[in-house]
Amino acid sequence: MDVQGTVAEGFEPVRDAFVRNFEQRGERGAAVAVYRDGRKVVDLWAGTKDVDGTDPWAVDTAQTVRSATKGVAAAVPLLLHQRGQLDLDAPVGTYWPEFKAAGKERALVRHLLSHRAGVPALDRPLSVEEAVDGRSGALAVAAQPPAWEPGTDHGYHAQTYSWLLGELVRRVTGRSLGRWIAEEIARPLGLDFWVGLPDDEAHRVGRLGPVEEPPAATGGGLKLRPKRSVAEAYRDPDSLTRRAFGAIDPLPDENAPLYRSAELAASNGISTARALARFYAATVGEVDGHRLFAPATLTVARTEESNGPDRVLVVGTRFGLGYMLHGPASPLLAPGSFGHPGRGGSLGFADPESGVALGYVTNGMRKGVTADPRAQALVRAVRSVL
Repeated sequence: MDVQGTVAEGFEPVRDAFVRNFEQRGERGAAVAVYRDGRKVVDLWAGTKDVDGTDPWAVDTAQTVRSATKGVAAAVPLLLHQRGQLDLDAPVGTYWPEFKAAGKERALVRHLLSHRAGVPALDRPLSVEEAVDGRSGALAVAAQPPAWEPGTDHGYHAQTYSWLLGELVRRVTGRSLGRWIAEEIARPLGLDFWVGLPDDEAHRVGRLGPVEEPPAATGGGLKLRPKRSVAEAYRDPDSLTRRAFGAIDPLPDENAPLYRSAELAASNGISTARALARFYAATVGEVDGHRLFAPATLTVARTEESNGPDRVLVVGTRFGLGYMLHGPASPLLAPGSFGHPGRGGSLGFADPESGVALGYVTNGMRKGVTADPRAQALVRAVRSVL
């Protein structure tokens, strides 16, 4: 395997784990980056740019990172709160009056971030065109009756998170969430990260696609065995699981220009591994003179808001405000880590106690929602170094 990039002394086990992902776990093209105390210590890439192609992965290749987008998107309301522009304990209807409809009067801003708002699914799924038009999604979630009283339970808002956060940010700032990220996060930090891909960057983005599940050597993804698995729940067309992931129907072509150029905070962020790691490094410390989260904001981001059986993902999950927390469903580096995986593989997170931030992106999509074996192998390698 022709691995490109650099590894700081002592972090060689991460390179070894990265190589084994290609040799043993079906990796086609991927990149991983790690920061430690604001300094980049791992920056590796290998394989092909497209999952079904032959062109090599380049230094600037980016990929759609699916739900890993949620972690970057969550920083927007948290930073607005840090700047005094958004009250996390205010009703959503304070900023978005139409959202108070159908029994959602008591839904708070923090409920949107912690997957407690009660609207993970829509009674009528949106078409792809509606999902990306910047209007229909917000109208649909505002009118949707909640599946439970907001604040009383939690369930992963797999798709509706896009329109919940996107419209809240638009009402508070007058800017779209993708534009806010571009102007206030990506530009100052120098991140190759987009929610809403510009046309002039499209040539850098690889094609996603499924890869085979290796029959052995899956590499440590936790085997969770609830009474009903998420796969079983997804096969049930009437389940909240299927309805939540199917809030856009039919599922969009993630490689299509229409989808890539849209602004979906839940699912269509496009990033390099380097950008994900650098973003998370800036949430826990200073990176080249820039820091995103003040200490109080960092505490808020990773303080547990939701814990227990997830009404959508079926297994037990833990969430802070916008971030998955370390636990069986999403093992991260250590108990204090926070971040977000992307369905099928990608991962970004930070661990404040060790000063570590990691970003991993891949073009090979596997079936799991969290705890991808390839990402977990890289996490274990970092842990072994520390």
